[in-house]
Amino acid sequence: MRIPRELEKLMFFGIFLCLDAFLYVFTLLPLRVFLAMFRFITLPCYGLRPHRGLRISDRRLLQPAQVCDIFKGVILVICYFMMHYVDYSMMYHLIRGQSVIKLYIIYNMLEVADRLFSSFGQDILDALYWTATEPKERKRAHIGVIPHFFMAVLYVFLHAILIMVQATTLNVAFNSHNKSLLTIMMSNNFVEIKGSVFKKFEKNNLFQMSNSDIKERFTNYVLLLIVCLRNMEQFSWNPDHLWVLLPDVCMVIGSEIAVDIVKHAFITKFNDITADVYSEYRASLAFDLVSSRQKNAYTDYSDSVSRRMGFIPLPLAVLLIRVVTSSIKVQGVLAYACVVLFYCGLISLKVLNSIVLLGKSCQYVKEAKMEEKLFNPPPASTPGKPLSKPQGKFKSTQGISTDESLSTSVTNQPVHQKENTTSLLVTSNSDQFLTTPDGEEKDISQDSSELKHRSSKKDLLEIDRFTICGNRID
Repeated sequence: MRIPRELEKLMFFGIFLCLDAFLYVFTLLPLRVFLAMFRFITLPCYGLRPHRGLRISDRRLLQPAQVCDIFKGVILVICYFMMHYVDYSMMYHLIRGQSVIKLYIIYNMLEVADRLFSSFGQDILDALYWTATEPKERKRAHIGVIPHFFMAVLYVFLHAILIMVQATTLNVAFNSHNKSLLTIMMSNNFVEIKGSVFKKFEKNNLFQMSNSDIKERFTNYVLLLIVCLRNMEQFSWNPDHLWVLLPDVCMVIGSEIAVDIVKHAFITKFNDITADVYSEYRASLAFDLVSSRQKNAYTDYSDSVSRRMGFIPLPLAVLLIRVVTSSIKVQGVLAYACVVLFYCGLISLKVLNSIVLLGKSCQYVKEAKMEEKLFNPPPASTPGKPLSKPQGKFKSTQGISTDESLSTSVTNQPVHQKENTTSLLVTSNSDQFLTTPDGEEKDISQDSSELKHRSSKKDLLEIDRFTICGNRID
């Protein structure tokens, strides 16, 4: 009976993490792109002369963070203009002309395709950022940025179209007279229980599923927002029609919450996992946020959370901008003033959300007794080499597969090397994940404390394997 409360606490915290990364695209990213372009334009004005004794990072025209911001902004602009060639109305009538069973199959295929796109989409963007910011020894090495950039643009465009088809199918279900399609689509959530409840789950696998559920729930909220915007536009923004849509929206959200609660309750019951594990999951997400906010962090915190959740905000942001600009007409000085005020409100919401999340994250990290790992300096990396090389030795000693380790890097707590070979014979893999330090660890010897210090450094190294090209981002 504690599962619903603990699960919803984790979901609530994770959804606001996704909201923070999503709002970053609309609020701080344009400002950062403007500052990066301003630096690029004005840097020759106050003297760009070769100075001896300067480091490579000081001789750069742009810092790695600014290069990544410019690439994100350019991808957003290009994909936004490409989305104008996709006719939403024609897609709506094309989907509406299909039978109910065919639409049910299409919706299931779209969900699978969305997960596949999200799995390799972040790798495409990371490859672009690394290629654009890694130290180049030869001038012709810069040519590698061009194919990665076109791959990133193509990925964001195709993923945005995929999400648009999902939103259109959901819109058709909302507007159907007998609501049969909407009922079938909600029943698809209950089929998910059958596919996951009777499987063997370890703590790290449940953590992956929890992150996937957080991302799925936030994406559904954005899809429902898009459906409401399109319907309100068709009815000339009549507020009475909003009350017609509200019961269906609540029904979709309620079914999603009920399915998640039932699924996690039975998974924890069948696998003998306590409800306290969700507080450890929440502490792991908070540790991601707090560690990426440090001065020596190598990545922006929104990117760190996106990698952990499997949530990529760029395609969703492109689609939302496309729908909002086509649904709302801005004419006159007063309308533009309202747009400026709305943008300032979004920035205020983003800053307030970030402050509250950071405070809550520090509280969760302190409750989990993980704060001492935040103050260990990360190991220095050599220029031009990614920081993921030492992970192979560390992961191979624990016997963790590559796919599992992608989403469980920070959840690994320090494990003593001497006890590693013997503990694997007695305990399962789940005992090595998501375990907070106990009071018994205070009575260890000096040798084991040095090993713990070493392993905590590797923990921070596990954070850095999700970096943008291993370059420091201020």
